[in-house]
Amino acid sequence: MYTKLTKSAVAATLVALTATGCADMSPTQRGTAQGAGIGAGLGAIIGATTSGGGGSRAAKGAAIGGALGAVAGNVWSQRMEAQKQAMEQATRGTGVQVSQTADNRLKLDIPSDVSFDTGRADIKPNFQPVLQRFASTLQENPATTVVIIGHTDNTGTDAINQPLSVDRAARTRDYLASRGVNPNRITIEGRGSREPIASNSDATSRARNRRVEIYVAERAPG
Repeated sequence: MYTKLTKSAVAATLVALTATGCADMSPTQRGTAQGAGIGAGLGAIIGATTSGGGGSRAAKGAAIGGALGAVAGNVWSQRMEAQKQAMEQATRGTGVQVSQTADNRLKLDIPSDVSFDTGRADIKPNFQPVLQRFASTLQENPATTVVIIGHTDNTGTDAINQPLSVDRAARTRDYLASRGVNPNRITIEGRGSREPIASNSDATSRARNRRVEIYVAERAPG
């Protein structure tokens, strides 16, 4: 059973990777194919581990899982691409990094020289135009959901940094809401100083760790 299970899961993964890499597929098709492959792999595991049936159950599980994965995955639609291009233009020269993640989300990585001062959750004036343009793109693509994650450097204790990181994410959400974005679309998280991207050994690296990450996702239609 283990061999059949492994083969089914690997085959599903290969399908996802091959389909995702096809040059003539649209971004939406690639996102759906990737979700289908992941779902198929999970379906194969579920099918093979249920009692009886062996390979046939794994195959059926892969088919069902593939269908669910295709529905559940994020898609990179023309609206998402337009939103990415709009934010690249709006943030050019600011230090904000705009990218498409492996799971088809739009990511904005906003450093402290744009967003927040040390120990503060007040939005800087030069962060406001970025958020204003971002709010406009969210209104243009109402099918999306947003996750905002606040981070701090290691200055201070966890008792200070954790609520500070949450407060930064909350202030960002509230600013977007004040520009007409439904706050129910937005989830906030705070990671304190637990996920540094630099060493925290000097002022420059600590500034890199004081950041806000914003993720936008559009789900495949059900």
